[in-house]
Amino acid sequence: MNANLQGANLRGANLVNANLQGANLQGANLQGANLQGANLEGANLQGANLEGANLQGADLEDANLEDANLQGADLQGADLQGADLEGANLEGTDLEGADLEGASLQDAKFTTNFKKVGWFEYVTFSEDQIPWVVLHPKYPQWAGTLKWVKVKQLSA
Repeated sequence: MNANLQGANLRGANLVNANLQGANLQGANLQGANLQGANLEGANLQGANLEGANLQGADLEDANLEDANLQGADLQGADLQGADLEGANLEGTDLEGADLEGASLQDAKFTTNFKKVGWFEYVTFSEDQIPWVVLHPKYPQWAGTLKWVKVKQLSA
């Protein structure tokens, strides 16, 4: 709990059911790590590399995943309630059954697998993400709870 693993190289590590609640994993390399069922509630994973990581059933409630690389990660059934995924790369990520209630996905990159997410009520999205979100079968019932923000303009 509350471990400081900032910038640590945990590539391919076996962290099944690990208790990393509140840990500082900012900028850590967790590429291909097995974090199935891990407790990462409130952890700081800002800028972490989680490419191809197994996060099935992991507790990432209120975690900071801003600018994290989750490309190809397995987040099936993960709890991402209140997580900050702003600017995260979720391309090719399996979000089937994941709970994103209250999460921020502003400026995050993701693909059509988003339509399999279990729950996304009260989520914040960027306006350019509208085409992906409306593919979700529960979009009509949750549309009124979603927050849409303008896409950030790149300065010249």
